[in-house]
Amino acid sequence: MCRLLDLNKFRICKIFKRLDDLGASSLGEDADMFGDTLEEAIQCGPRTHDLPFKLQTIAELKTLLACTDAEIDHVTWALIRIDPTADVEEPPNWGRFPSLRAFWSAVLHAFEHDPEVQEQGDT
Repeated sequence: MCRLLDLNKFRICKIFKRLDDLGASSLGEDADMFGDTLEEAIQCGPRTHDLPFKLQTIAELKTLLACTDAEIDHVTWALIRIDPTADVEEPPNWGRFPSLRAFWSAVLHAFEHDPEVQEQGDT
């Protein structure tokens, strides 16, 4: 894979198509519409997609988490419209992650532990 830090938003979105889709829905700037907390928004992601999407998302997340922290930061700002590390006051109890790596790890955990994915056994 090419060096992610050198890529623009368009190229990043093409590489991480499923993560980009999440950024346009449950993890986007209107994420508070999908749950009262960031954790609930993360849990909503797998429930609203089919099995092929879930499996592709898991593969993309594993690729992303193999990157450096700087690459994860760069990719995150291209894919989602929220800052999961910010201490946001509204909505109440929105939640906060200590790092973007921790955030994406939580998203991976949610997808890997989805019942449909567990039944498939291909994670």
